[in-house]
Amino acid sequence: MDLFKNDINFVTDDLKGFIEKNDLPETKAKNFTSRIKYALLLGFKEKEIFFFGLIQWLAILLAYLLWVQMLHWIPQDVWDTVARCQENNDNWAEECSLIADIPLLLWSFVCITLAAFPIGIFSCAMGVTHFLHKQNKKSTFHKCLNASFSNAWSIWKFHVVDSIITVEQIISRLPDEDDHRTAADIALSETIYYSWKLGTAGMIPALALGNKLIDSGKSSVKFVKSQFLEIAKLRSAYSLMCWIVGISAYVGSAIFIFLNGEFYTTSGNLAVASFYTNLIVPLAIAIGLVIMLLRPIYVLTICDLYSDYLDENEQEAILPNDPSMGRSALITFILICLIVLCIALFRDEMGLTSMLSNTALN
Repeated sequence: MDLFKNDINFVTDDLKGFIEKNDLPETKAKNFTSRIKYALLLGFKEKEIFFFGLIQWLAILLAYLLWVQMLHWIPQDVWDTVARCQENNDNWAEECSLIADIPLLLWSFVCITLAAFPIGIFSCAMGVTHFLHKQNKKSTFHKCLNASFSNAWSIWKFHVVDSIITVEQIISRLPDEDDHRTAADIALSETIYYSWKLGTAGMIPALALGNKLIDSGKSSVKFVKSQFLEIAKLRSAYSLMCWIVGISAYVGSAIFIFLNGEFYTTSGNLAVASFYTNLIVPLAIAIGLVIMLLRPIYVLTICDLYSDYLDENEQEAILPNDPSMGRSALITFILICLIVLCIALFRDEMGLTSMLSNTALN
């Protein structure tokens, strides 16, 4: 995981130096509003765009439900023991949860990796729709997927890294009594995250055009430097809307929890598995708004900007068309799915259930 991150860390580092110089290029011909309008109109014209969003939405929800499954495999007694340790400020609190935390962390990584494949493939398929439209070619489901699968491995790798960074940042924003970070620490974390998102703005169009991971990162940096103000405005608007949706989902979840007492055991501790399972409703609504409405607009707009960047540099947008290149990635994805299925079905025989049933204090 760290290897992939190190491969494309230069995206954020290079952009940081560029911003510090305050040498920002002027805004290009099209204004921000016209680009958003273009993305909306293209979305309504090419129906497969929002279908691609629907697939991504389902992938995220399935990955979340898969993650929740392990919570159900961990008996409530384990969580009760951890809660008692934390309430008593017991030094063994971390040890209490360690036996559940390690497999849960690994399981989380697997869930994110699985979700990243369809998210990446169908995000780039959205971008392909734009480039086909730009070239006055008919956009079809088949053509879009052919282009995406032609670069499946690079697309998958990037979206695994990006998904992990995104999930980590979302978790860090949630209220936590054990979070002792200062305001400066939080601001720095948000700045680094925003720099990452800004620096990788050109990754989807670059990957959709068949560029490999490192080349896409280099292209993204050049692209962002070229059209920094436009990209910064787009990213800020997109982030603001996501914040609004996220806060609304959090408030809705809080109200839902407050009105429903089923999430607490007779001992007064949180029924962890039940709690996270029931969160699927507000999460599904929030994720649906982002993935099926906001994200397609963002992806199509950023691809429109990328097209202008290519035109200005007299470069041609050539879509790849060799889906056989992605066969090994698809096979790997299917194999991981089968392995996860075997773990879920035979967890008792493998001793996983027994391991998760123990606590460090037994």
